[in-house]
Amino acid sequence: MSKMISRVEGQELVLERVFDAPRELVFKVFSEAEHLKQWWGPRGWIVPVCTVDFRPGGIWHYCMKCVDEKQGDFYGMESWGKAVYHEIVDGEKVVYTDYFSDAEGNEAEGMPSTLVTMLFEEYDGKTKLVSRSAYDSADALKTVLDMGMEQGITETWDRLEEHLQSVQ
Repeated sequence: MSKMISRVEGQELVLERVFDAPRELVFKVFSEAEHLKQWWGPRGWIVPVCTVDFRPGGIWHYCMKCVDEKQGDFYGMESWGKAVYHEIVDGEKVVYTDYFSDAEGNEAEGMPSTLVTMLFEEYDGKTKLVSRSAYDSADALKTVLDMGMEQGITETWDRLEEHLQSVQ
């Protein structure tokens, strides 16, 4: 299995990983609620709420909930998020702003928002996913890294790989 590569470039967090699945499929599982519910979020978390309006100007609103008792204080916790899509190139690219939110979709005060650009590249019959997350400042980026963002994304992308294998 391919490992995730991560690096910081100024105020951007760049993540790359090769998935053993065709590009159209990897793109599809990012664009449909039925798929996102199966793999989004770190291990031990489920997605009880997920609505996707996959078009420029559309909104993806979701709730992640920790169901793993071994995760201590996180157990039972809910984390709401919202993304607003800006640009979608079918099979190739998705650009959106990612926010922390509440159950109504209101953006959380004082939490950094992120401009995310995801590129889906053909790679020897597999798919190379490149995610660039741009933050307003180096401090905002440090805040999310200190929250354990990298481990969370590593686990999420591991679950994505497992989901892709299960639907092929």
